[in-house]
Order: sequence, then C-alpha cells, then structure tokens
Amino acid sequence: MMIIKLPFDLKPRHRKLLAIVRSHGGVLALAGICMLIMAAGEAATAWLMKPAVDDVIINRDRQMLLIIPIVILIVYVVKGTAMYLQGYLMNRVGRSIIREFRNKLYDHIHDLPLSFFHTEKTGVLMSRIINDVNIIKSMVSTAVTGALRDACSVLALTVTTFTLDWKMASFTFLVLPAAFYPIHAFGRRIRKISTKGQESMAELSSFLHETFSGAKIIKAFGMESYEKERFFQRTKRLYKIEMKEVKVDELSSPVMELIGGIGIAVGIYYGGYRIFHDTLSPGTFFAFISATVMLYRPVRKLSKLNLNIQRGLAATDRIYDILERESEIIEKDDPVEIPSGVHRIVFDKVCFRYDADEENDGLVLDHVSFKANPG
Repeated sequence: MMIIKLPFDLKPRHRKLLAIVRSHGGVLALAGICMLIMAAGEAATAWLMKPAVDDVIINRDRQMLLIIPIVILIVYVVKGTAMYLQGYLMNRVGRSIIREFRNKLYDHIHDLPLSFFHTEKTGVLMSRIINDVNIIKSMVSTAVTGALRDACSVLALTVTTFTLDWKMASFTFLVLPAAFYPIHAFGRRIRKISTKGQESMAELSSFLHETFSGAKIIKAFGMESYEKERFFQRTKRLYKIEMKEVKVDELSSPVMELIGGIGIAVGIYYGGYRIFHDTLSPGTFFAFISATVMLYRPVRKLSKLNLNIQRGLAATDRIYDILERESEIIEKDDPVEIPSGVHRIVFDKVCFRYDADEENDGLVLDHVSFKANPG
C-alpha cells in the first residue's frame, strides 16, 4: 500500500483555526452538499459523452438526440446553482472567521502590558490585524473551498473512469501519484517564503506609519531624501521576496500540466489500441478521455490551492504569535479589595524596569519613595 503524505504540517495553533472553522458546521455542511452536487455534475457531463457518441453519432438514435441535450442542460443548471450557493456559504464562513480573529487580536493586544507596546511597532500590529487576517480570509473562503470542491471532483471523476473501464483507468492512473509530490514540495517552500513576505509587509507598514506621523520632523531636518532611500530599500526587499514566491507559484502549473499530459497521452494510446482490436467502444473511449481531462484539471488546481493554504497557515502563525503571548502582569488569586472613597498613595523604595530580563542598571525607578495625600 502506498501512503501519500499530506502537504499540511499542522501545529496546535493550526488545529485551533480548524476548531474555529468547525464551529460553523451547519453552514459548512450545506456548502459540502453543494460541492458534492457540483462534483456529480462534472461526472455526469463526462458520462454523457458515451451515449452521445455511441447512440447519437454511431447508431443515429433520434430519440437520444433529443434527450441528451435536455439532460446536459439540466445538469449545468443544477451545477451552476450549487456553485453559487457553495461560493456564498463559504465566503460567509470565511468573513465570519476573519471578524472573529480581528476582534480577538484587538481585544488581546489591549490586555497586554505597556512593555509589549515598547517592543512592538504600531505598523507591525496594524499589518497583523489587516494584512495577515486578510490572507486567512483568502485561505478559508477561497483556497479551502476550492480544495474541498476539487477533491470531490477528483473522487467523482475517478469513480466515473473506473466504472467506464477499470483496466484503462488503472493503466492511465499510474502517473497520478506523482502529482502529489510537487504539491507537497511546492507547499513547504511557499510557506517559508510567504512568512518572510508577510514580515516584510509588516515592516513596510510600520515604516509608513512612522514617517507619515513624523512628517513635520522629517521636513524640519531636511531628511526627505534619506527617508525616500530607506523606503526604496524596503520595497526592493519586498519585491525580491515576492518574485521568489512567483517563481514557485508559476512553476507548479507547468509541472502539473506535464504530469497530466503524460496520463492523458497514456490513456489515448491504450484506449486507441483497444479500439483497433474491437475491445472498446468509441463512446466509452471518448467518455473516458473526457473524464480524464476533467480529472487532471482539479488535480492541477489542487497544487495552486495548496500554495494559498500554506500562505494562510504562515499568516496563522504570525497571528497566534500575538494571541498566545501572555501578559507579564499576573493577577493574584486573592487580591486585596480596595474600598471606594478617598485614599493616599505611598511608594516605599519602589524599583521598576520595563524588561524583566535586563540587568539592574536598566532600572527606570530605583528605590523611589514618596507619599501622595488625597487631593
């Protein structure tokens, strides 16, 4: 038995994301039914090639000439309706999850101590709430949807090909397992590059926030040229990272095209050979080739969709880096109740520093004592 390793290296934080997705189970179930209907429509379209060739073209059956176009029209109407519904439902889930993530991030950031804001740049935090969360939206509402839809199509069309002729299907699908290697290899590469790209975009957002908010100071000291050069260097770095991502992204399609072309070529040769020896009808042959061509299309798209999912997982890591950060200020189990009314404040040899890891010479307050009486 051959074991195919999935291209998803799921961490506990990724499973938290899956748990959030599963909380929309009812809507996802309806979307899943729509995907199955779409996959059945794909399989039915390929299957109808058999009577179209054998009954209409070869046997010249007039009744089938009237029936088949009507059936094809019904199939496409049902498939189109299912396509609209699954797209709407999955986008609804995706946007609900994004809203939840943004609320969680904003809520958690405000609960963190001031020391956190001394180490994190405002632009970086804004990028995580806006840019990184948007990447997750793309993953949930588009990539995951497409992956589930195409997986259903692959399953339905695979069943169709084996039903039409299991010998030819077995012969043709010898190359199919090879299609999963580039999906895995390209996916791992794209997640690393995407993480760097998201970090670079966050730095760019931070730089813009700092320079725009400090525009008066920049102009007062005549530093426009200096800041322009710094910005150009950051966009250059982002451009190089994006082009690395483009190389991997664009390479996946021709590789999958080649693998699909090999499978189709093998099917045409073997099927043609059997037609010459009268062991296969032309209708079955055309239906099989149609199903095979339609099958390799979603397999090819799975590679692209996996790249989008890997980008989303990289964004998930960056978001949970914030959500999983615990506050250094820990509330006591039995805090002292302060009654309402007028009080005085006493500092008795108080020491304080922002970073708990700094040495003693990093103290901001060093044995400070004072009393603040009411008023």
